[in-house]
Amino acid sequence: MRHDGPYYRHMPTQRPRVAITGIGVVSPFGVGRERFWDAISEGRSGTRAIDNFDASSLSCRVAAAVSDVEVAAALALAPLDSGDEKRYAKVSRIAVIAAREALEDAGLTGHTADCGVLIGSGAGGIDVAERQYGDFFSDERHRVSPYAIPVSIVGMVSSEVSIALGLRGISHVVSTGCTSSTDAIGYAASLIRSGEAEVLVTGGADACVTPGMVFGFTRMRAVSTAFNDRPAEASRPFDLGRDGFVLGEGAWMFTLERHERALARGARVYATIDGYGSTCDAYHRVQMDPEGAEIVRAMTLALTRAQLSPDAVGYVSYHGTSTRLNDKVEMQCVGRLLGPRAPRVPGSSIKSMIGHPQGASGAAGVVATVLGLSRGILPPTINQQTPDPECALDVIPNAARRADVEIALCNCLGFGSKNSALVVRRA
Repeated sequence: MRHDGPYYRHMPTQRPRVAITGIGVVSPFGVGRERFWDAISEGRSGTRAIDNFDASSLSCRVAAAVSDVEVAAALALAPLDSGDEKRYAKVSRIAVIAAREALEDAGLTGHTADCGVLIGSGAGGIDVAERQYGDFFSDERHRVSPYAIPVSIVGMVSSEVSIALGLRGISHVVSTGCTSSTDAIGYAASLIRSGEAEVLVTGGADACVTPGMVFGFTRMRAVSTAFNDRPAEASRPFDLGRDGFVLGEGAWMFTLERHERALARGARVYATIDGYGSTCDAYHRVQMDPEGAEIVRAMTLALTRAQLSPDAVGYVSYHGTSTRLNDKVEMQCVGRLLGPRAPRVPGSSIKSMIGHPQGASGAAGVVATVLGLSRGILPPTINQQTPDPECALDVIPNAARRADVEIALCNCLGFGSKNSALVVRRA
């Protein structure tokens, strides 16, 4: 890889490294990072018929939801402070479970002033908000729980993690739509690199498979409606037959700390977060600029800050939602970034298996990337039946692939013209 040229102007010769020392997951496949990895490395789909509410009247009747039964079982083993589920939105419950696993994986415990929380979430406790609005308008007495507001607001997600685990550092939520968790990880790495934080639990959590959210995305014509009888085939990024994304849920969390600190205490380091870039198309509420200039710039910024050129990238974690325009534009942008070697650089979209978990999607992609790089296996893009000629790069179709990759680029694109990217380096 090159170490000169415009990618390195005004960059220090060395930057403090930020290590990932713990990973925790709650996904459509269940609780735990190993269950998540086993499923995506085997190319299994987490998309199922919606069964947590009556979706029979909707044109979209599939989603990649987190099982309430799995969440309840996990919390039965390690209860929250209150057993009253009305006091916790689903997003907070899964965030606590994943954060606890990430800390334990790092060999750390809670109840410390040294550790903070910085989480990305798009909708927060939207499930509670929808139920409470329903109760308010359907009951003449307008009965609403006194917990309705504090449980449903987006900012409460980090607070619930901090309270449950006794973490007394910062407790912040980044809510930038689909890019929320990518931005949270980027900000967390910056705080650690600057010395403003010692240890941070970061990542993303969203639990958006609700009647209102499914109906709203259906009205936008954003979600898949053509595979209600074949749920596992509904999410198909880059395939010619794609007709929209599948709504997903989950929590993907990391423990981040200064690399030197991790080594000093003998911690295992999965990977390092070496660069972060974010831009805005300033173009449209829900549509990306088809020219893609700012997507390319976000990726370039991430590489610049990692002191790397595009030639270093060995794998791309695509945003890859399974929507017609977005998939095409993203792939064209990656092609422009990587130049002539683009067809030889593998990449994949795990949304083909987990759907689109909204603000948590970036963190999900980073977990898959980190585990893949550390184990020498790149996850596939499933449901590739008819390649779209406008999406002609290597998407690791249908089956995982063994590969020795050091540097990965993780993309995340969102409503409001937002573009974010992270550079991950295998330890």
